[in-house]
Amino acid sequence: MQATLMIYNGTAAPDADVLRTGGVPLAPARTTWPMCGNTCGGPMQFFAHLPVDYGVLSVFVCQNDPGACDTHDPVSGANRVLLFPSAELVPVAVPEEGVTLLPAVSAITTAVVTLEPEEADEDGLPPDAYDLARGGWKWEPGELFGKQREVLGSLGGSPSCLGDDRLPECPSCSGVMEFAAHLEEGIDRRSAMNLGGDLGYVFVCRPCSQGAFLRD
Repeated sequence: MQATLMIYNGTAAPDADVLRTGGVPLAPARTTWPMCGNTCGGPMQFFAHLPVDYGVLSVFVCQNDPGACDTHDPVSGANRVLLFPSAELVPVAVPEEGVTLLPAVSAITTAVVTLEPEEADEDGLPPDAYDLARGGWKWEPGELFGKQREVLGSLGGSPSCLGDDRLPECPSCSGVMEFAAHLEEGIDRRSAMNLGGDLGYVFVCRPCSQGAFLRD
């Protein structure tokens, strides 16, 4: 059993084409900044640039009036995940108004964690690879906690502690979307994405080039 953790790795240029949170989104030319379709109608905040083997995922979440727009629901209009091809991407023009950028950029490196097979828990549920890998990151015997704040999420695998009824459907083909990534809030206040203490989930439908985000 394995999990590919995303680990904080210092800072990066705001337009770097690397795994990062914060900075500015990279997209094909003439791409416009996503606007909130839930309540406020303002520009959403850019959370993460995630290059993956099938393209680039850009994650946006509305932060103009935290709590006013429903960022838990993947179809509320307050979240957007855009999937772009990897080539010929340029920085997207940042709107002059609204809460659009994180105060700091966090570079991300990946670490593949191999876990010993575990039996189902007392409720009969299978082991949660992400939860186990995150909880054990740099944990040493005798310590109460490891370096869990360094973990900014994970790529691929299965969504942690998310029921089947929360899995989003693709708006184009109505199929259940593929899980792409977890997102954690961040290592400190300046770089943190406002997830209200929740875990963020990124989903994608590759054939339809559609994405979705939710909190839980």
